[in-house]
Amino acid sequence: MTDPRTTDTAGAGSPAPAVSSASSGSGQPAPVDLVAPEARVELDRIRRRWAELPLDRAEARMPLLRRLLADLAARTPGPMAKHLPQEALSGPDGVGGSQEPEVPDLGPAVVVDQLAVLVWDAYADERGDGIPVLLTRTRRELR
Repeated sequence: MTDPRTTDTAGAGSPAPAVSSASSGSGQPAPVDLVAPEARVELDRIRRRWAELPLDRAEARMPLLRRLLADLAARTPGPMAKHLPQEALSGPDGVGGSQEPEVPDLGPAVVVDQLAVLVWDAYADERGDGIPVLLTRTRRELR
């Protein structure tokens, strides 16, 4: 018998936004997937493997995913960083915030969704180099 408590509490879903909000000439969003196909495959595999882990094993592997989230967050500025003056970004902590973006720890039920968003953001900012390798390495460590 398997443990009925798994991390698959959010139901099925796409591992990352599949299309950009860029508009085609007709006013409709143009269906462009920014995430490289290799990265998309690995995100799907991580999502499936994570959903199969019992909660206690998933919690034990959270540090692995948290490190990956931190690495991906460092590739792209936070949502507000694009809109703040440079002086605010380089100011002391508390004024402009910390230099490294911090991803909130929302727990094992949400971590794969956070991963998908950060992967998408990295590709959207054209900083996706090496992401498929990172995702493959992470998936293999999720045993």
